[in-house]
Amino acid sequence: MRLTRKTDQVVEPKVPALGLNRRQFLKSAGLATGGIAAASMLGTGMMRKAQAQEHIPHNAPTEVKRTICSHCAVGCGIYAEVQNGVWTGQEPAFDHPFNQGGHCAKGAALREHGHGEKRLKYPMKLEGGKWKKISWDQAINEVGDKMTAIRQESGPDSIYFMGSAKFSNEQAYLYRKLAALWGTNNVDHSARICHSTTVAGVANTWGYGAQTNSLNDIRNSKCVMFVGSNPSEAHPVAMQHILVAKERGAKIIVVDPRFTRTAAKSDEYVHIRPGTDIPFIYGLLWHIFENGWEDKEFINQRVYGMERIRDEVKKYTPEEVENVAGVPKAQMYRIAKMLAETKPGTIVWCMGGTQHHVGNANTRSYCILQLALGNMGVSGGGTNIFRGHDNVQGATDFGLLFDNLPGYYGLTSGAWAHWSGVWDLDPKWVAGRFDQGEYLGQTPQTSTGIPCSRWHDGVLEDKTKIAQKDNIRLAFFWGQSVNTETRGREVREALNKLDTVVVVDPIPTMAGVMHQRKDGVYLLPAATQFETYGSVSATNRSIQWRSKVIEPLFESLPDHVIMYKLAKKLGIEKEFCKHIQVNGEEPLIEDVTREFNKGMWTVGYTGQSPERLKMHQENWGTFDVNSLTAPGGPAKGEVYGLPWPCWGTPEMKHPGTQILYDQSKEVKDGGGTFRARYGVEHNGVSILADGSFSKGSEIQDGYPEFTADMLKQLGWWDDLTEDEKKLAEGKNWKTDLSGGIQRVAIKHGCIPFGNAKARCIVWTFPDDIPLHREPLYTPRRDLVAKYPTYEDRMVARLPTLYKSIQDKDFTQGFPLTLTSGRLVEYEGGGEESRSNPWLAELQQEMFIEMNPADAADRGIRDGDNVFVHSPEGAKITVKAMVTPRVVPGECFMPYHFAGIFEGENLAKNYPEGTVPYVQGESANTILTYGYDVVTQMQETKSSLCQVSKA
Repeated sequence: MRLTRKTDQVVEPKVPALGLNRRQFLKSAGLATGGIAAASMLGTGMMRKAQAQEHIPHNAPTEVKRTICSHCAVGCGIYAEVQNGVWTGQEPAFDHPFNQGGHCAKGAALREHGHGEKRLKYPMKLEGGKWKKISWDQAINEVGDKMTAIRQESGPDSIYFMGSAKFSNEQAYLYRKLAALWGTNNVDHSARICHSTTVAGVANTWGYGAQTNSLNDIRNSKCVMFVGSNPSEAHPVAMQHILVAKERGAKIIVVDPRFTRTAAKSDEYVHIRPGTDIPFIYGLLWHIFENGWEDKEFINQRVYGMERIRDEVKKYTPEEVENVAGVPKAQMYRIAKMLAETKPGTIVWCMGGTQHHVGNANTRSYCILQLALGNMGVSGGGTNIFRGHDNVQGATDFGLLFDNLPGYYGLTSGAWAHWSGVWDLDPKWVAGRFDQGEYLGQTPQTSTGIPCSRWHDGVLEDKTKIAQKDNIRLAFFWGQSVNTETRGREVREALNKLDTVVVVDPIPTMAGVMHQRKDGVYLLPAATQFETYGSVSATNRSIQWRSKVIEPLFESLPDHVIMYKLAKKLGIEKEFCKHIQVNGEEPLIEDVTREFNKGMWTVGYTGQSPERLKMHQENWGTFDVNSLTAPGGPAKGEVYGLPWPCWGTPEMKHPGTQILYDQSKEVKDGGGTFRARYGVEHNGVSILADGSFSKGSEIQDGYPEFTADMLKQLGWWDDLTEDEKKLAEGKNWKTDLSGGIQRVAIKHGCIPFGNAKARCIVWTFPDDIPLHREPLYTPRRDLVAKYPTYEDRMVARLPTLYKSIQDKDFTQGFPLTLTSGRLVEYEGGGEESRSNPWLAELQQEMFIEMNPADAADRGIRDGDNVFVHSPEGAKITVKAMVTPRVVPGECFMPYHFAGIFEGENLAKNYPEGTVPYVQGESANTILTYGYDVVTQMQETKSSLCQVSKA
C-alpha cells in the first residue's frame, strides 16, 4: 500500500496528555540511556532567537512543511512538523519517489537542526584571544573594510571565496556572482575534493559530467558494479533501490580495498590495491576484447577512439593485472563475463575512484568500459555517480568552481560576455573589476583561480611562483570547513598567516578554531537550509523545492541575506541584484531562480521555473518510483524534479531528462544523443555519430551543435518568431537568450547540442587516454619505473609536485598503505553531525582499521590507543580497530573527525557552548600531498603510514 499525505495539518488529539509521555520518554531513553542524546533531550533544546521557547502544549496546532534532507544527495523527502514556530517532529515522506519513507541515521536526526544547542548564536570576533559578541553591522563593516584595504594593496585575487555544497541552487548562483562582481575566480567548494575528477573526466567523454541515470533506475539494472563506492554507509537510502534490483535478480559486484557493508550484500567482492583502478578496468576490457564481448555496433556508431584503448589494454594481461592490482585471473574473467552477459548493467563510483592524482583518468576508464559494453543511454545502464552532499551537484552546476562560470561556460571572454548579458551589465565594467595585470602568462579574469584543495598554498607559496599579483590574505570559509583538506599542518600554518579569517556557518567549524591566533577571526552565524527556502539538485539531476521549516534561530541569517549585506558594503548591491527584488536585505529567491533560468542554457536549467518546481513538490505521490514519471495528475508526463537538461523556456513544458543520451525517446520527451562538444572531426576523422540518432530526428545522422547559421542552412530560420530572431542572430544554442534556437531544434526532433560520438581520446588532457600511474606515495617501488607519475608542473595558478615526491622511497619507515572513507553516522568534516547528540551517541571515537596480522606484528590489540605516523611528519593518536575488513599491509580511517590536532585538544578555542559532542584527530592531518593533474583533486585514497602502540 502506498501512503500519500492528503493534508498539511496534523489531527489534534482529543484527550490531553503530558508533554513528554511515558512511551516517548522510554523510547528516547532506550536509545541513549544516560548518554549524550538523553542529556540533550532534557536540556534547553527548543530555542528561537536567543531565548528559550516557552512550553509548547503537546496539542498545539501542527503545521507540516515539505522539505529535503540536507545530508547526502539522495534527496530524501521529509515532513517537518512545526508547532508555535518550533520544529517539534518529523517523519520520512512515504509518498516521496526517492526515499518512500526511508531514512538513514543522519536523516532521522535532522530535527536537531531546528534546536541547535551547539549553534553559533550571534556574530563574534576573536580579540586578544577572547571571543567577543558583535553586531551584524559591525561584522559586515569590519570585514568589508578589510576586503577593500587588501584590494587596494594586493588586488581582488587576495580574497578567497570558499563556498558550500550546502547552499541552495539560488545561493550557490549568487555566491559565484558575488565573487565575479568582486573580481576574482578564487572561488571553489567541496566538489573539488569529491567529484571534480568525475566532472572533468565524464564531461570530456560524452558531454556532461553528471550521473547519467538515477537511483530509481538502478531497479532496472541486471548487474551493478560499485567501484570505490559504499552506499550502505554513504548513501543508505539508495540501497533501497539497489536491493530491489538484487531482489529482481541483479548481480552486485563491489570493488574496494576494504570489505565494506555494501560488499556484504554483493555477489562478488573484489579487493584491489588502492590506486589501481585503471589496471583493474583495463584487465576487464582485456577479457572483453579477447572474447569478442564488446558491443561492436554501438562502438562503430557512437564511440570515437576505441582502437587506441584496445591497443593500451593489450598491455594489461591477466598476469600483469594480478601483479599490479592484486586481482586473480579467474576472478577477472568471471567478472568480465558477468558484465558482458548480464545487461543492462551500471557502474557506480564515488570518492574511492575520484580522490587520486589520476582521478580524471579513473573516471574516464569507467566510462570507456560502459561504452565498450554498449550500456549507455539505456534504462538500467549508465554511470550512476553518487554525490555526497545535498547540493554538491547544484553548487557545481552553478559555477562554485575555480575554473567555471554557472552552467560550465568556462572563463573565456565569450563566457563572460554571455553572463554579463544575463546580468544586464556592461562586460567592460565586469572586466574592470578584475586585476588587469598578467602573471606568469595568465590574465586573472580568463584564467582558473586557486582550488579549495590548495587554498593554503595560495597563502604560503612564494608569491613570485603564483599566477596572480599577491598571496591570499583574507579567506571566507562559507559552509565548508578546513579539516576536509589534506596536509593539516600546512592548513594550520595558512590559517595563522592570513590577515583575516571569516567563517560563515551555523557552527564555528575548524576554520574558526584550528589556528593559533589571538585576533583577526570572525564567526558569522548562517541559518541552516531549514530556516530558508529554495531549490536543491539531487544526485540524479532532479531539482527539488525545499520549503522553509522555521524562522532563523538566534541571530543567524540566511546565506543570501549575508551575501547581500556584503555586496551592499562593497558598493555593488545594485549590480548584484539589478533584476532581483530585494525585500529589506533579502533577495527574493524566486527572482534568483528566474535569473538563472535565463542563462543556464548549456545544461538545461532553463525550463524549471519556481512554479513548476513547487508544483512537483506538492505532488510527490504522483510520480512512479521506477520511472520517476508521473502517469497522471498535474505533472502528467513529467519526470520528477525536471532533471536537467530541461530544455527551452518553462513555457515549452519539457518534461526533464531522466536518462541522458537515450536515443529511444524523442528529444521533446527526454531523449538525446552524445554531445557534439569538441568539434566535428579530429585528425581528419569525423567524430560525429555514424548512422545513429534519437527517435524522431529529422537529421538522421550525426550533426554539430546548433547555431543561428545552421538554422539558416537547414531552412529552419523562419521557424523563429521575429523577437527570437533579434536575440538569436549570431548566437548558438548556449548563448541565445530567447531560447528560440533550442525550441526550433527540438521541434525538428534534434537535440540542441548536436549528435556526436563519445570519445575515448581526450586530446586536451595531459594523458589523452587513461594511463595507470603509481600513487605519489606508492608502496610498490618496483612499479615506479614502469608506471611513473608526471613531471612537476604548473597546474592552474600553482606549482604542483609529482615526480619529486614519487622519487623518494618512504616504504621502509612507512610500510602500510592508508586509505580513508565515510561512516554512516557522520558526514564531511563532521563538525555539524558530531554536534548532533543523536548522531554523536552512535560513534564517539576516531579510529584506524588495521588487519590482525599487522596489529600482531606491532603488539597492538583491538581498542588500544595507537599513533599513526605520516611520511610528511605529522602524528595523530586514535583507537585501533583490529579487523579483517582490511587486508594485511593496508589501513583505513574515517575522515569525519576533528577537534584534536596532533594530541592538542582544541576545545579551548571554541566559543562557549559550541564544542561538538565528539572530537577526535583528523585523518587529513596525516594524509599527504598529491593532486589530480587536471582538477587538483587531493589524493586521499592511497597514501602511506606507520602505526605504533601509544
